[in-house]
Amino acid sequence: MIRLIGYFFGIGTALALLVAGAVAIYIGSLSKDLPDYEVLAKYEPPVTTRIHASDGSLMAEYAHERRLYLPIQAVPDRVKAAFLSAEDKNFYNHPGIDATGLARAVVTNFQNMGSGRRQVGASTITQQVAKNFLLTSDQTYERKIREMILSFRIEQAYSKDRILELYLNEIFFGLGSYGIAGAALTYFDKSVNELTTSEAAYLAALPKGPSNYHPFRHTERALERRNWVIDQMVENNYISREEADKAKAEGLGVKLRRGGTYLFAGEYFTEEVRREISARYGQTALYEGGLSVRTTLNPELQRAARKAMQTGLIKYDTLRGYRGPVTTIDVSGDWGVPLGDVKSLDDVPEWTLAVVLESGASGLRIGLKPARQASGELVRERVEGTVSKEHMSFAMRHVVDGRTLKANSPADVLKPGDVIFVEKREGSDSAYALRQLPEVSGGMIAMDPHTGRVLAMVGGFSYSQSEFNRATQAMRQPGSSFKPIVYAAALDNGYTPASVIMDGPITIQSGNTTWTPKNYDGRAAGPSTLRSGIERSRNLMTVRLANDMGMKLVAEYAERFGVYDKLAPYLPMSLGSGETTVMRMVSAYAIMANGGRSIKPSLIDRIQDRYGKTVFRHDDRGCEGCNASEWQNQPEPELVDNAEQVLDPMTAYQITSMMVGVVQRGTATSVAELGRHIAGKTGTTNDEKDAWFIGYAPNLVVGVYLGYDKPRSLGRGTTGGGLAAPVFKDFMRVALDGTPNVDFKVPEGMNLVSIDRKTGMQAAPGQPGTIVEAFKPGTGPADSYWVIGMGEDGSNGYGEALSPQASQAIQSGGGGLY
Repeated sequence: MIRLIGYFFGIGTALALLVAGAVAIYIGSLSKDLPDYEVLAKYEPPVTTRIHASDGSLMAEYAHERRLYLPIQAVPDRVKAAFLSAEDKNFYNHPGIDATGLARAVVTNFQNMGSGRRQVGASTITQQVAKNFLLTSDQTYERKIREMILSFRIEQAYSKDRILELYLNEIFFGLGSYGIAGAALTYFDKSVNELTTSEAAYLAALPKGPSNYHPFRHTERALERRNWVIDQMVENNYISREEADKAKAEGLGVKLRRGGTYLFAGEYFTEEVRREISARYGQTALYEGGLSVRTTLNPELQRAARKAMQTGLIKYDTLRGYRGPVTTIDVSGDWGVPLGDVKSLDDVPEWTLAVVLESGASGLRIGLKPARQASGELVRERVEGTVSKEHMSFAMRHVVDGRTLKANSPADVLKPGDVIFVEKREGSDSAYALRQLPEVSGGMIAMDPHTGRVLAMVGGFSYSQSEFNRATQAMRQPGSSFKPIVYAAALDNGYTPASVIMDGPITIQSGNTTWTPKNYDGRAAGPSTLRSGIERSRNLMTVRLANDMGMKLVAEYAERFGVYDKLAPYLPMSLGSGETTVMRMVSAYAIMANGGRSIKPSLIDRIQDRYGKTVFRHDDRGCEGCNASEWQNQPEPELVDNAEQVLDPMTAYQITSMMVGVVQRGTATSVAELGRHIAGKTGTTNDEKDAWFIGYAPNLVVGVYLGYDKPRSLGRGTTGGGLAAPVFKDFMRVALDGTPNVDFKVPEGMNLVSIDRKTGMQAAPGQPGTIVEAFKPGTGPADSYWVIGMGEDGSNGYGEALSPQASQAIQSGGGGLY
């Protein structure tokens, strides 16, 4: 018997050794190609890029995985407790594998064998880190063993807090959110340290299966799972039973955070920044790099710019009549359902969609588009309102088949089932006014002329309507707003504001082509000073001036100012017939506003990487002495502006002074109502297809254009002064409110001389009709009367005889129209 026992013991020992050897070989084979767990030390998960306004307001977030990395020290204890209770209560005690939990899972899986039920796991947090970072999610025993091996190695290499940090920042919570910080924002629009016990418990319930515990589709199941987590927190002594009962009595309280942009009225600006980041660093950095972008946007000015532009577009559009409803739906049943499917304007919250239920002589009875719940379902309540005939008066002129007709009653314009835009009247709960999406559009830029920082941008009436940014992407003819570039080139090359040019008929012959430009009003004023020419926006004078100094010089200055990359040196270009953008034009005017220094327009002040290191800064001015270790009676350090001087500072002041005249006496007198020191220039293109105004105060330059996306006439008599200048004025009234009325600084050395407005010659003391003009050192009013563009033979200087009226105007020193 002893020998037999010894025999079987020997066989058993041998078999055990063989099995152990086989297991060792098997585990060794699995270990050979295991992923390198040391990569966890360099873990850089995809992190959300966040874009902020200049005041820190969040503008937008971009991410493939909405994640904000959070160090474990920043995670509150109650949040840790919720996850440990839900996922791994023995986390801080086991070596990477929970033997008790593993045994329980093996027994359960053995009992469920053949039942078709999904196998249960006993993965610790460490094992989940190994699986999420290094392995696949295959439900196989081989993967499970590899996971255990990795877990042991990870536990030996990293602290428990580091492992928990990796876990809390990596896991998926559903609704596109990853990591605890991203989930807190997505589900509750809160930071992690603001989460309550019930909220933390619900988030801890989600990693098990986010879609199974969806807050709206499976509310009861989600509550049950959350309450189980709360009970586990009690069992593990993290909270008291009283706290648990209070937390379980609460609802889920989910408040989903909307995606996309967050700052009101900033959609066009935000998208422009997104494109720039993508072009600069690539899509991966944008959506996974965790960049922190501080933009130049001023939210207050942005709201003012939006309001001014929308007011101007609506005013113009309503004067052209009503073009009809958005669409038509069936109102015989529950009208709220089909109305809920009609796309509204998300970025025009003042307006809402409505459907006409009744129309009569006195007005309309309307049904308002029902709101959607967080679950996406429409609210059941139906809200009605009214639109009186008085508050849809513009629609009494309505367009039918391209013809404008006059209606006698609202019933002639709209019928039941028509979907319309309405805006609630101030002080009323149920009274609304009819609105119409403008067909005309435009672009607007506000910029700091000294730094090039773009403070506000409007790319159209509504980003929801059209994402095309008319401030940066629309190529339009600037028309007469280009003339200051021509005049600046002249002033920089020997001409003075008092130089006299012939404002008379001219014909340009080039090969077989004949061009006969005209002034906007079709008349000519005879010999006039440069100042008069720009104040009254005289085309004939501008063409003569460009021809006299040469279009190559004009093209050089246009390119130097950044208006064009390459301007063809043809005379029609002097009248702004070449296409450019609002951004380029505003940047050019900024040069004249800042004293002639080149600027680089920028929407971004600074970009930081995920670790807070600055990788881009727009302000590249030098500052020697700014980082001195101590003060030793040295002078205060100064920022050194190394910007290129592209225009003589004195020329910049001269052209500025002349454009102040445009506002005070010329084509933009409506802007003078602001009572501010403002320079600017109107622009109206051929056939009134575009209306411009670009102007500036000493510290703010603003450009506006209005026009149809497919260029067509805005209507006879429409000008930049009548259409674009009021938009500029409305914006500047808000932008300059509360700021000192600073005048433009006269460069040292300039001579201010009183001259005759008509002749440009020095005025005698007490002489009427004079103006103080700025001259550079060594220049001044002419000693003798000389008219550029008038030949010695009595012709206009281009081989053409002057008319009797022109000759008379010259002999009388200029003046009257002819």
